[in-house]
This record gives sequence, C-alpha cells and structure tokens, in this order.
Amino acid sequence: MALKDDIVSEVTSIFRSQWTTREGKTVPDVTDLKLGNDAVELSATILYADMTGSTKMVDSKKPHKSAEIYKAYMSCSARIIKEEGGVVTAYDGDRVMAVFVGDYKNTTAARTGLKLQWALQEIVNREFKEFYKDDDFQLKHAVGIDTSKVFVSRIGVRNDNDLVWVGRAANYAAKLTTISEGFSAVYVTGAVFDAMHDSSKIGGEPKRNMWTALTWNTMNNMQIYRSNWRWSI
Repeated sequence: MALKDDIVSEVTSIFRSQWTTREGKTVPDVTDLKLGNDAVELSATILYADMTGSTKMVDSKKPHKSAEIYKAYMSCSARIIKEEGGVVTAYDGDRVMAVFVGDYKNTTAARTGLKLQWALQEIVNREFKEFYKDDDFQLKHAVGIDTSKVFVSRIGVRNDNDLVWVGRAANYAAKLTTISEGFSAVYVTGAVFDAMHDSSKIGGEPKRNMWTALTWNTMNNMQIYRSNWRWSI
C-alpha cells in the first residue's frame, strides 16, 4: 500500500473510531494507553518552566556553554519537580513540563515554582558565574501553572509516540511563560491561587502575601497572580 493510502486509512480510523475513556488518579505513562482512540481523564495541575532569552544565548555563546546552561537548568528543574511529587512529562527545547495530581497539587506546584526561582539564582547562575568569571550572563525564566481536567491520549506512530495533554491547564500554563516582564517570575491562574494552601501564599517576616494580582490582558483580561519570591531548598 502506498504512503498516501496508509495515511488516509489511519486518519479515517482516527475520526471514525469510538473512544475508550477512563478516569485516572495518577499520571499515566505512555505505555498505559493504546495508540488508538484511548484516553485517560484526570484532574491535574500542569507546570511549565521556560528559560527566557535562550535564542539570544545560543546565538552569542559557544555551543558547549549553552549546552551546560541547558543541562544545569533542566537538572535542577527535574530534581525539584520530582522531590515535590510532580512527574516530568516532557523536555521541550528550553522548557520542561510537569504534572501534579492529588489533593494538594496546586500548593505543591506553586511551591515547586518558587523553589525553581531559588535554584535558578542560588545554584545555576551562581555556579555559572563562579566558573565563567568574565561572563556577565544571567539566566532568567518564567514558570506558568494552571489546573483543570485534562484528556490524555497517545499520539504518533509505532515505536515513535508520546502523550498529548488536552485541556486548559496545558495550554494556559505554557502561555503564562510567554509573559515578558524582563525578570524571572512564577505565574499562576486564579484557579490555582484559590486552591492553594496559605503555606504557598504567605511568607516572610512579618507574614505577607507572596503573590501579586495581575490582569492578563491578552487572555480576556483574566486575573492571574505573579510571584518573584524564592523558596530555598
């Protein structure tokens, strides 16, 4: 059968086949789902951590130095996410995606974001400057977090496939990282903020709100929250 016939047959099957959908409580692995119209639905909080200015970085630095920055940031991010009970579901160029589930998913995701803030400054940037003393580069990032029901399915072809996360949380979390304010910050939607325990909202001495309310103008003036605070690890 020609390539065109193969593709037409597969696409026709995708659109015409019935879905098998089940409720989930844990983050599925790619092997938990079939390549056909098979899905898991679950309530999840999704975090994206995105390095900002990476294009300028790779254009101006030697490849090995940029690779070191990528590796350092992704290593810190993954370790903190896992320590907080999140599951890393994708490394996408200069950003990492993680999923949190359970009763405290919003609190832990927000705390993760604040810990990433600390690690960025106190580990990645500090260690970079310690070794490359004549380089004034400072890595910045944006962390976006949203929560919603998500529909998880397996996409791709045999021996080359992955999971797709369909739902507001995945899209909004990614879009929050595109807010450009010239500094590193964690952004959460109102749905996440409202569900967070005070332990991830209030900090410092004297105690005060770690988050500032903002209007997300490009998303129908939706209310979101930003924090520049850091949570030491």
